[in-house]
Amino acid sequence: MSGVRRRRGGPAPRPRSRLAITAPERTPERPGPGPIPPTVLRSLDLAVLRRVESLVPGEHLTSQVGGGTELAMIRPYRPGDDVRHIDWNVTARLREPHVRVHVGERAMTAWLLLDVSASMTFGTADRRKTDVAEGVALAIAHVATRRGNRLGVVAVGGGEPRIMRPRQGRLGLLALLAELRTEPEADGAGSTALGDATRKTAALARNRGLIVVVSDFRGDRDWEAPLRALRGRHGVLAVEIRDPRELELPPVGDLWFSDPETGRQVSVNTSRRGVRKRFAKAAAAERDEVTAALRRTGAEHLVLSTDGDWLRALAGHLRRSEMRTRSVRGGRAA
Repeated sequence: MSGVRRRRGGPAPRPRSRLAITAPERTPERPGPGPIPPTVLRSLDLAVLRRVESLVPGEHLTSQVGGGTELAMIRPYRPGDDVRHIDWNVTARLREPHVRVHVGERAMTAWLLLDVSASMTFGTADRRKTDVAEGVALAIAHVATRRGNRLGVVAVGGGEPRIMRPRQGRLGLLALLAELRTEPEADGAGSTALGDATRKTAALARNRGLIVVVSDFRGDRDWEAPLRALRGRHGVLAVEIRDPRELELPPVGDLWFSDPETGRQVSVNTSRRGVRKRFAKAAAAERDEVTAALRRTGAEHLVLSTDGDWLRALAGHLRRSEMRTRSVRGGRAA
């Protein structure tokens, strides 16, 4: 006997369709971010939320009155007002019923600016850069779509950015997973248009919130000025993803190197120690320049690697940042 009740004299109601969240297919060449235990995400929840609040400039409130916790005004009682909001001390003093009106809290909107360019497919350690980016995106989305908050996604590569409007809860996660199922661009698709995507995100993100940029920050640095402007209104967390082989060469003889975004190729004899030393020095200097540029924007900067436990590194960074924020707030209060 079916558990669906049929109304007398009418058709049987249609069963509810449930939205299914399916992970992208995993293969040895596309291993994914690795396990992300729900228990770890729950332990990160409070740390991430507090860090989000500390990253957002100004109050996390609207200019409208509503059901928040901050007092906006006390005014005389009007018919239809909730009697639970009566301020009995003021009522007794003025001998007329008065109610407390609070500033309304708004749901926060977070934006994920996700690099899906061809350079993100590179990886010589435990996984590819795009796999780490996927894990970070899922961890941030886990928190950003809860408690009425919304998540929007801007996927940027060599062409026009793909934009997914902010959504709450399960719909927000579905939109993100749909984007994650799309493989990064093929080689030769062009340089990452991160600066243009940042400007588009600034135009979309009208209310104050959190912007998380996940990229390897390779190519043109046209993102510095728009990212600085974005930080003037929003909290910005820049997550840079690196692979060990981008910083040093192994001594394995002649190798052909190809730029996955432009298609440019060059042959290098990695057996020569001088070549390896010059490469390591130039690579370190280039990453130092990226770090300095991100520092000038005012964004918080986190470096993750394809080698090792990226989730532990992310959790450690957020917890240390939370402790620093609480320490600063405690000092100001004293």
